[in-house]
Amino acid sequence: MTPPDHSPRQAIALSYDGQSAPTLSAKGDDQLAEAILAIAREYEVPIYENAELVKLLARMELGDSIPEPLYRTIAEIIAFAWHLKGKFPAGQDPDAPPVERDITPGR
Repeated sequence: MTPPDHSPRQAIALSYDGQSAPTLSAKGDDQLAEAILAIAREYEVPIYENAELVKLLARMELGDSIPEPLYRTIAEIIAFAWHLKGKFPAGQDPDAPPVERDITPGR
């Protein structure tokens, strides 16, 4: 039995082609969650842990695009994962100095 203060382990996986919004490609609890994580490790996919974000995304159906309010959050996670893997969006010069931008809403 699971203790009342212990939630089951959850995992999700997103697919992103660099063009369209990322889509939910896998989700699961407990053993399935562990299998999703094992596959990610096997293929050296960066793993980002955020229980609240997983709970939100796990409500989606497989194949659904992420909701627009989460675009910025997911974009930052994907950008960081790409950076870790040495990947860059098409047309971006990886040797170019970073450009500082004010992304404060309403500016």
